[in-house]
Amino acid sequence: MNKFKKLGLTALAGSLVATTAFAGEMSVNGNASVTAKNNSHTTGGKSFTMGNQLTFTGGGELDNGLNVSLSFVLDHGDNVASGFDSHSISIGSDTIGTFTFAGDGTGNAQSALDTTAAGDIWDNGFTYGTNRATSYTAPQASDANNNKSINWALPSFVDGLAVAASYSGGTTATNSTTAYGLTYTGVEGLTAYYGAGEVGSTADSGDITSMGVSYAMGSFTAAYSVNEADMTTAADEEQTSWKVSYTVTEDLSVSYGEETHDTNGQSVDEEFESISVSYTTGGMTITASNNEASGLGNTSGAANEQTRWKLGAAFAF
Repeated sequence: MNKFKKLGLTALAGSLVATTAFAGEMSVNGNASVTAKNNSHTTGGKSFTMGNQLTFTGGGELDNGLNVSLSFVLDHGDNVASGFDSHSISIGSDTIGTFTFAGDGTGNAQSALDTTAAGDIWDNGFTYGTNRATSYTAPQASDANNNKSINWALPSFVDGLAVAASYSGGTTATNSTTAYGLTYTGVEGLTAYYGAGEVGSTADSGDITSMGVSYAMGSFTAAYSVNEADMTTAADEEQTSWKVSYTVTEDLSVSYGEETHDTNGQSVDEEFESISVSYTTGGMTITASNNEASGLGNTSGAANEQTRWKLGAAFAF
């Protein structure tokens, strides 16, 4: 009797494995990049960096209509110790929308919208001061404790309107926070968005908002955005940004953008500008850009100006 029971369980287990394999599949996408760059007035001079990343994704539809997917990334640059990076599980359907439970790397509903219209020119490793030893301080951002993050992309209620909400758990250094975001694409060529999140630091609190609009007409695309931080203790901040892009051909594009970082109580604004060119052929994209910053540290003068050029090649495979 035990032999028959064992045989039956073995057959059942084999059936379950076969069914699981049939229901979904895993796929791998990769990319690699090489970037040469140079910052003015630094002892480091010219340098180059290399990027490499593998993204594993898989999933399928269950018998009850739910779609389940898994995603995780191997990226040596993000985690030198283990090479293991962003990972999440998503569960959803047309009726309930999609819930994403993240172990790392997803951010929240507001941070998904806070990239500036000009593409975060400020985030280019600018330094300043007499010896160019001081790093530019990034704007205030909402907290998204990614190892305890739940993001919900709501089902569609209005054509062209996407609604998202999120919850990020707390740690000893941060309180739990919530965020939401709205994106409208119901008019051809137009994208408009608004997002709001919380600063959950136990040392301070505040609200972060992101809003922006872009419009494409023919070969031209214009974009404008505003990110604001209304803080309880720290100084309030506002970051405005705009960019104009021109598509020369299907493979070649040129863009110019500017950003201004205004900190309450400071008489000098931190300003950034960038001009860039991008060319795509096959699975390779070549980019070149020149980025400039002034008023860094809210102080005028040559010591607080910085220029950086970058030349990069990215490969998708």
